[in-house]
Order: sequence, then structure tokens, then C-alpha cells
Amino acid sequence: MSRAAVALVTGGRRGIGRGIACALAEAGFDVVVNDLVDDAAAAETLAAIRAKGRRAAFVSGSIAALDGHPRLVDAAFAAFGTLDCLVNNAGIQVKVRGDVLDVKPESFDELLAVNLRGTFFLTQTVAKRMLAERRCGGDPPRSIVTISSANARIVGPNRAEYCFAKTGLAMMNQLFAVRLAEADIACYEIRPGIIRTDMTAPAAERYDKLIAEGISPMRRWGEPEDVGRTVAALAARRLPFNTGDAFHVDGGLHIKVL
Repeated sequence: MSRAAVALVTGGRRGIGRGIACALAEAGFDVVVNDLVDDAAAAETLAAIRAKGRRAAFVSGSIAALDGHPRLVDAAFAAFGTLDCLVNNAGIQVKVRGDVLDVKPESFDELLAVNLRGTFFLTQTVAKRMLAERRCGGDPPRSIVTISSANARIVGPNRAEYCFAKTGLAMMNQLFAVRLAEADIACYEIRPGIIRTDMTAPAAERYDKLIAEGISPMRRWGEPEDVGRTVAALAARRLPFNTGDAFHVDGGLHIKVL
């Protein structure tokens, strides 16, 4: 009998991360959740994973702290003995939105340190560890799934730093896809649209109006579960001849209509 697959979800204690962790558990994965703090929200996510009959573990740490990556990755691999899937979900939003002409270096550096620099180097560390592992014939397939954003393609003039980072993740996904294909480690990018989370809550009234006016063909909010189900399908390698692709989970937001 082949063993259960194991996934690490960064930023997994709430929001989209929780939706991903639960969907992976539903698909048969044991899940290691990474986030900054092990609090009540983290406990809820771990309980939800276990309620689906899967094992759950928590590893604290900021992906922005590169010197902490070896400890984080060692702990993730040690939790259940291996790692078959990395989900790069951790990220932050622009604290002060405004004119692209007014972007401050401190804001740019803080956001890219998490959303791009930290994600890239964590992926590098995990990929090296994956390549070094000896695999058996019955082991699950491996994958790296990176959550970017509709802003990898759609311009958000009031959050330039965020757009820069998400565009960078799109190229990162393709770079790792090419490098890791020979080892049969598939890489995917997911571009969520307007998803109902704590991060989008401050702009809920604006998004309600845009959705009602038809900003996307499907006139509803996306839910964390929508993203989670897509991640789970890709992590399970249900599209076995795909790698490097970007998948839109946005209700058609990316479609241009004339």
C-alpha cells in the first residue's frame, strides 16, 4: 500500500491557506501548516484537518527570515517523515495603498521580502531537499504550487509593490518548472481573483459593488474553498502532463470583453 502524501502550506492558519489545507486533507494529504503564530486560528485549522481523518502539524516561522528556512524545512519534513507538496501561500498586502509615484522603498522592500524573496528562497530550499530524497516506486507524485494573484496580470495602480511581487512569482513558477521537470516535480501557479478573506474584508463594500456591476462573468465572491479545491487537484497531479501553467481561480475576471 502506498503511503499518504504530505503537504506543507505556508500562511496556512486562516483565509485561503486554511481553505487549501482543508482541501488537501479532503484529498488524502497529511498537512503541515506554517504561519507566524500558533494561535486559536491555527488550532481551528489543525482541528479541521484532523476532522477529515488526516494528520496535522504546525511549524512556526516567517518565510521572510531566510536564516530560518533550514529550521522550517527540517521541521516540515520531520513532521511526517517527508514532503510531497509545497504550497507557497504566505503573503502580505500593501499597508498603505496609493499613487505609484508615491511608493516608498520601505514599503516595497517589506512586501517583496515576504511575497517574492522569501517565497523564492523557501522554494529553493524545499526543492533541494526534494531532489536529495531517495524515492520509492509507491511514493506519491510531487509538486510545488504557488499562489500568486490576478494582479500577476491585472494592473492595480494603487498597490504597485503587490503587483511587482505577484508578477515575479509567475516567472518563478516557470523557472522551477523547467529546473525540476526532470525529477518529475511539477510546478503550478494559481491566480485567485476576488476571494472572501480577512485580507479583502476592508474593501468588501467596494468589491461587492464591482461584483454586482459585472467585473467578472461569475457575479459572486470567490471563497477560500474555491482556491483549495484547485490546489488539491494539482497537488494530486490530476493533470499529469502539465507543469509551469498558471490557473485562474477568479470567476472569469481575467477575461477581456469587448
